[in-house]
Amino acid sequence: MTTIFDIYPAGQIVLREVGLRDGLQMVKSHPTTEAKKDWIRQEYDAGVRCFELGSFLPAHRYPQFADILELIEFLNELDGAHGSALALNRKGADAAVTSGIAEVTAVLSASEAHSKANINRTQDQAIDEIKFLVDLAKSAPHKPLVSVGVAMAFGCSISGEVKSDMVLNLAEQCLTAGADVISLADTVGYAGPSEVASLCGAFKEAFPDQVFGIHLHDTRGLGLANAMAAIQNGATIIDGAMAGLGGCPFAPNATGNIVFEDLVFLCQKEGIETGIQIEKLLGVRDVVQKSMPEEALYGSIAKAGLPRPTQRDEA
Repeated sequence: MTTIFDIYPAGQIVLREVGLRDGLQMVKSHPTTEAKKDWIRQEYDAGVRCFELGSFLPAHRYPQFADILELIEFLNELDGAHGSALALNRKGADAAVTSGIAEVTAVLSASEAHSKANINRTQDQAIDEIKFLVDLAKSAPHKPLVSVGVAMAFGCSISGEVKSDMVLNLAEQCLTAGADVISLADTVGYAGPSEVASLCGAFKEAFPDQVFGIHLHDTRGLGLANAMAAIQNGATIIDGAMAGLGGCPFAPNATGNIVFEDLVFLCQKEGIETGIQIEKLLGVRDVVQKSMPEEALYGSIAKAGLPRPTQRDEA
């Protein structure tokens, strides 16, 4: 049985690539299964070990996730690789746990209005769904981890301000229900570094032994600054998407997740060990570009290139 500290060791920064799920949720076209496997394989060869593979949703409505079971099987053959997938309802939760995925993610919104608009449930109903998922996961032979993404944790495009006390209260309810991991999400890119530092610091103080993550969108250009603020204040699981893919239906005209390659470079410059070789990672963009030529790709490192090595780097 995998424990949380096997995947997310205390105090160690883990970068999770979410392009195959969050990055594909709003695309007009999507990669073939073979292209997705190439995407995974190249990232794995570059040192990436944590992948969000997709969502358990009706294939006729979300064809980009129809091959989730095949991707799970493929990833499970890669030594040390860890996969997660999103389940938004009980049918999805049952399919996810049955699939053998190592981690199942649920969503809980810190905004009641967004919860009703996004998943058609109140916050209390969403907590009940999380309890159902935890019970299901604990009864499964492989006992997958259960993670909860707290959406709109830094502000809501529907209802505006979200108080940190509300976020911490919801997190406590999830942990009491048995969730293994909490991830704080700036779903529509409202946060700045001081806000991220404050909420992450408050989370760390409230739950000092709890591993937690941050999920950031670069909607207003502060994504990497927010990532650094989160790392400096206790978050150890940092999400990003290849080429900054993704978006949110509640933030129209916005860019997507923080660019995974730029996030790796940030960590490299700050001396944070990730185990990821950025030179190899950049090659994955070719898979994305060829698979979805109409999608906008982002990334400062891809545009400007890596800095010329110093003599010390070359030594």
